Amino acid sequence: MAVQGKKGSNQFLSSTTSLASDEDLQVYCQPCDEEGTRLPAHGFCTDCKEHLCKTCLTVHKKLKSTKHHTVLDATIMPKVLQQPSTSIYTSQSDDLTTPCCKHPQEIIKFYCNDHKNLLCSVCVTLEHPATICKVDYIPDTSGNIIDSKEYQVVLKALNTTFDQYQQMEEDVKEMTAKSNRSLKGALEDIKKFRKEINQRLDELERQVVHVVKVTEQENNSNITAVETANEEVTNTLKISSEKIKQLNTSKQANTLFMELKRAEKMMEDVKKTAPQLSSYDVKEHHFKENETLLTKLKTEKSLGILTHKPLHKECQPVQIKSRQSSYEGKICVQTSKDKNTCWITGMTLLTPDLLIITDYFDNAVKMVDTRIKSVSDQIQLDDRPWDITRVTSTELAVTLPNKQKIQFTSISSNKLKKRHTVKVDGECSGISCFQGKLVVSFENPAKVQILDMNGTILTAIDGKNIFKCPDYVTCNRSYIYVSDCDMKTVTRLNWQGDVIGSYSRMSRPKGISLSDDGTVFGCDWYGEKLRRDTGALLPENRLGESKRNSKLCCWIKQRIN
Repeated sequence: MAVQGKKGSNQFLSSTTSLASDEDLQVYCQPCDEEGTRLPAHGFCTDCKEHLCKTCLTVHKKLKSTKHHTVLDATIMPKVLQQPSTSIYTSQSDDLTTPCCKHPQEIIKFYCNDHKNLLCSVCVTLEHPATICKVDYIPDTSGNIIDSKEYQVVLKALNTTFDQYQQMEEDVKEMTAKSNRSLKGALEDIKKFRKEINQRLDELERQVVHVVKVTEQENNSNITAVETANEEVTNTLKISSEKIKQLNTSKQANTLFMELKRAEKMMEDVKKTAPQLSSYDVKEHHFKENETLLTKLKTEKSLGILTHKPLHKECQPVQIKSRQSSYEGKICVQTSKDKNTCWITGMTLLTPDLLIITDYFDNAVKMVDTRIKSVSDQIQLDDRPWDITRVTSTELAVTLPNKQKIQFTSISSNKLKKRHTVKVDGECSGISCFQGKLVVSFENPAKVQILDMNGTILTAIDGKNIFKCPDYVTCNRSYIYVSDCDMKTVTRLNWQGDVIGSYSRMSRPKGISLSDDGTVFGCDWYGEKLRRDTGALLPENRLGESKRNSKLCCWIKQRIN
């Protein structure tokens, strides 16, 4: 007579592939099964190589000898019962010895396909549950990684990128040498021209020579930075390449799998930094004489100008299945740390997936991950922030109007950190950065200033008769754009501060941004509808204010004539 819940253990363990019924397709608790009781498994101990029921799991986690074992829950445990003598986890887990960076006591054994991260069991449980992420157990997926197509692609990409960075360094050296030679030629022309005029030109000569010297110092400083960055990247690429080849030769599938994934992620980071190095703006300089200077010496204020033409060379970094990101819709950015209703007054896109916003009422800067549609980190500031701009790939600048300061922040390991502050001479509001220069608008008094990174004023633009409330600014190589909600205009200036044009068809313009083709995007405070002929959704760069304070709103596209 058969007893419910009982079954001979020999019959159960005799096969893992030829089961007799739907009941046998389940995985059962091995300790209980050996005692004659069949209960469904609810977890798997990777140390003991056994499936466990709820009761055994509870006991397993309490016993002193087993409470530190790694236990997989039912969502990610092996779905086929394996006998210990032939367990795939014994044969394929020998080289799983790399500790987790977040949980050093745990070993990396999993890979999240959604976030492209290598994980330990604690990471899977706390941050990458199976209900949200697609997580693979590495021994289950690494069997075919040796000499695989992925191995060939990543290794080839590493070698190609290494070669490209070496070539880029040579190109930059060549361009810089030519630029410095042209600067020396310009100095000779300056001295030759200087002989034709009197001692009144001494001061003017020193000014233009200073420009040359500063430019040469910038060139030398930039090439040093490029060499340092290139050496770091090429060394990392070379080490990774050698390690991958070694692991492949020694047939360490799991470690090779992890190293390849690290290499893929490293290649994505390298790909983001390559354009910054390859777009190094090197120019050839010549001195252009002021032919009217001799007759107008007493009224002229310039010995001449240093002209230049770019010596730019493009370097196209290797592409490894680059991920193009786009997002349309609403993301709630209110968090449990907030004490007030969220009010977004500024934003900038740091990467295709990371949006950085300023929350005025909560004195916070927040990092929004558009992939998971939530705030991934935030920091509290000393006062209410207004606008934000990207300075480098990891550094940001935030305006604090009430404090009359610019707060610099940075991002490291996906965490926001406060850095230093710079004092300014007014209630700063809008801010934009281009080629190491900050363009800042001020509401009180109404004006615009161009600053260096230390807060030194390079150009001051008086707002009298131009601005009343210049809330936001944006800029590119040619122009600076300023939105003024009280004047109801978006004004275009050149970098010398001259007004070139304006647009006045918005009821109250706020946030503005520029696309690569020079199109200006503006957010109308009172405009809740997109215009039929000019409407566009812009899921990137800067956002003005939104009437729906805790949501990201869309943009209204306008062209400045």
